[in-house]
Amino acid sequence: MKHCPVSFFISSRLTFVAALGVMALMAGSAFAQSGQTMNMGPEDESKSISVTVWLNPHNKAALDTAVEQMYEKGSANYHQFLTMKQFNEQFAPTAQEAGVVRDFLTSHNMKVMSTDRNNRFVVAQGRVGDAQTAFNTKINRVMMNGEVRRAATAPASISGPAAELVATVQGLSELRYHANVKPSSNPETGVARAGVSPSAVGADGLFFSGECLRPPQSMIFSTNGGFPEAFYAGNRYGADITSAPPNLPACGYDAAEIQKAYGLDKVYKAGWDGTGQTIVIVDAFGSNTIVADANLFSQLNNLPPLTSANFQIFTPNGSATCTATNGCIAGNWQFETTLDVEWAHAVAPGANIALVLAADNSFTNLDIANLFAIQNGLGSVLSNSFGSPEIALVNFDPSELVVENGISEIAAALGISHQVSSGDEGDFLAADQADFDINAVSVTANAATPFATGVGGTSTFLDSKNNIELQTGWGMNFARVAEPTPNPPTIPPLFLGFQSGSGGGTSVVYAKPKFQKSLKGKFRQVPDISMNADPNTGNEIIVTPTSVPGDDQFVEVFGGTSLACPMFSAYWAIANQASTASGVVLGEAAPILYELPDSAITDVNLTPTDTLLNVSGLIIDPPNVPTFESPAALAAPLENTKLFVSALFQSSTSTRWDVFTFGTDSSLVTGPGWDNVTGLGTPNGLTFINKVVKAAQ
Repeated sequence: MKHCPVSFFISSRLTFVAALGVMALMAGSAFAQSGQTMNMGPEDESKSISVTVWLNPHNKAALDTAVEQMYEKGSANYHQFLTMKQFNEQFAPTAQEAGVVRDFLTSHNMKVMSTDRNNRFVVAQGRVGDAQTAFNTKINRVMMNGEVRRAATAPASISGPAAELVATVQGLSELRYHANVKPSSNPETGVARAGVSPSAVGADGLFFSGECLRPPQSMIFSTNGGFPEAFYAGNRYGADITSAPPNLPACGYDAAEIQKAYGLDKVYKAGWDGTGQTIVIVDAFGSNTIVADANLFSQLNNLPPLTSANFQIFTPNGSATCTATNGCIAGNWQFETTLDVEWAHAVAPGANIALVLAADNSFTNLDIANLFAIQNGLGSVLSNSFGSPEIALVNFDPSELVVENGISEIAAALGISHQVSSGDEGDFLAADQADFDINAVSVTANAATPFATGVGGTSTFLDSKNNIELQTGWGMNFARVAEPTPNPPTIPPLFLGFQSGSGGGTSVVYAKPKFQKSLKGKFRQVPDISMNADPNTGNEIIVTPTSVPGDDQFVEVFGGTSLACPMFSAYWAIANQASTASGVVLGEAAPILYELPDSAITDVNLTPTDTLLNVSGLIIDPPNVPTFESPAALAAPLENTKLFVSALFQSSTSTRWDVFTFGTDSSLVTGPGWDNVTGLGTPNGLTFINKVVKAAQ
């Protein structure tokens, strides 16, 4: 009896130390290491379970070497990508091997439901008890992320002829991906700020203010006109709460503003807008109103309409729909889908979009959706705005690391650039503790695989001409300084700390790839590149929140690395258009990004000058000695951050006053050069496109 090898699809870039760690965790130590209280006892053996058995590819070592050479300048195989037919002939499992796996499953009372057309996996259903016997493991019920889920206590192991063929077994554990989408919300309540009817459109198409960072303001907060009293002065964030369209509070950018900010207006004038390229977006559930919403968005933003000629929807799991009962609405997948489609279209208006919708947000169905997009050659750019903490997979479901890394390697071998958002919870420590009882920081899977490009996020502030005035890494703390109208001071200020921010850091699984040789350490670093993601400097979308056709549409402001990922994917589609015009397909973005000169990518790095107008305060509360609140004190907790931008903000719902601090991303730090919040920085317009084309030659 043999354990299913963890090496399937995990390349030679997986270090030996990391492999040992994964295997140890797979061997039953997960619950011991991450919270005994989460274990709720054995799963009911009579319950139905669906498993997906993934087969080993042929010639894995040769595949790893071939892909490495495809992205190594100077190699004779540089950018000599394979066709799907060539890949299958050299590396795909055979029909006979899939048959052996089917026989194994049926011999253990599992009913085979389907087999991948290229024999990469076999799907079967049965009882939990039969699955435990077939795969020599036990399945428990555990509490994760507030829900009761299944989790295997040991890795699948099988005997007989199928043992050497099976790579890993999916479905024994039951984690799910979450959408990395964040609404612009009131941080006091966590409730999304109210949307507005599209009929409120302003003369220039704007709804929300594009002036996120305003000149300094001084405020006096008193108690019934007397003491205690507080004085605060510094930058101001967002429009006044009485502002009307097109300058609604707090702020949010439309397509024209983002296009100018990232130099895309000049890119379009040079003839590059994504024409001839297809951006593939994979999401769960989808939005039942995506065409109507995206076309109103396009109309208001002067973009081409989405028609059957440039927009297609695929459902590889048989069907996909968004309802209030299947987890779509609760998981914000209708917003995720809308954000992905509308902002990929806004950045590359000439590109086609292929929207691939999984039936739900399970690992298996989203993985199959990604594989479907790749195997059917839907496009050269693949965008994923969902994820799960890598450390949670290491502890509870390492089979997913095997599968997702292998799918990304296939994409890289075919010259498809796979972009993955880096997550919205900073270093994930708080989320890992709350959701999985794991006391550890983490990067996001699958952004950390060396075969994908991890996309992080920034807080982006524009000037009156829609140029980037300054940008920080996305990460926000806030402190309350005054109560509702008539706004008596909050004494002492109430520090509510870290709210959300770009994910990043160091993988515990994957070794540092060659393209990151200039970075410190031995493991893969995340992210590689970034774009606007802070919901407090977010982008406008048109959405039907209920996902019910005919219901009211709203303009809302959203962010998250779910915004940055489709925008960069669209940017890369434009670069691929320019490159293929000279006969070179770009393939995976990350290896090229690290070859670019400084002029191609704008470094996200605050200077002391940017912080001169940060908020400070003075509290007078006789007979106590007056208290000075420094910018650093009001920004707490800073953890490792030295430079940040803070601003006064008034809530339009509660009328309280807060201090928002931008650039404080948990333990992650934005700084010069590559950093674990923004990666190398943000793409610099036409210079970026031209330098990418040159680097790929």
